[in-house]
Amino acid sequence: MKFFVDTAEIDQIRDLNDLGMIDGVTTNPSLIMKSGRDIKEVTKEICSIVDGPVSAETVALDAEGMIAEGRELAKIAENIAVKVPLTWDGLKACKTLTDEGRMVNVTLCFSANQALLAAKAGATFISPFIGRLDDLNMDGLELIADIRTIYDNYGFETNILAASIRSANHMSECAKIGADVATAPASVIKAMANHVLTDKGLEGFLKDWEKTGQKIL
Repeated sequence: MKFFVDTAEIDQIRDLNDLGMIDGVTTNPSLIMKSGRDIKEVTKEICSIVDGPVSAETVALDAEGMIAEGRELAKIAENIAVKVPLTWDGLKACKTLTDEGRMVNVTLCFSANQALLAAKAGATFISPFIGRLDDLNMDGLELIADIRTIYDNYGFETNILAASIRSANHMSECAKIGADVATAPASVIKAMANHVLTDKGLEGFLKDWEKTGQKIL
């Protein structure tokens, strides 16, 4: 499973990329707002750091506007994935941009039917939002499993990009289900390294080491 980091903060992206922990980046208008920077400027910098896909989101609501914005965003770098919402106009924009050879990430997916439509429209990525479904007492991971089954049944090449991830547990569960990609905040990716027994074991080893009175350096 590939890891994308869901942020527009350059320091976080550079840190994870230097460790080889990410394969791409996802952004959205809310993350751009938090960065406090111009969308084209910050997106261009992100694209220069990461070799993989960098999702940049359109804000128009009509297909014509999404297509125009998508073409403009795609000029920033070759690894831009134009992000459009899963609406009927978004599907129209996806079809046009995909036919032009651009990567398209269809976002805000909350049902298997929506994911099926996105695949039919040629989406490069479909972004089901796990956490937001969980917030409504629904099972976001079940949606990932349903989409995996449908895509495998018919050989769709659209990548399942699990989004709205809230925990390290979400990451491992998505990997077991077979999501192609998971995008998460840097804090969640780093939390995957944490385990109380690791901390406890390390504490015990260090106490015993101190008793030896030895030094490695």
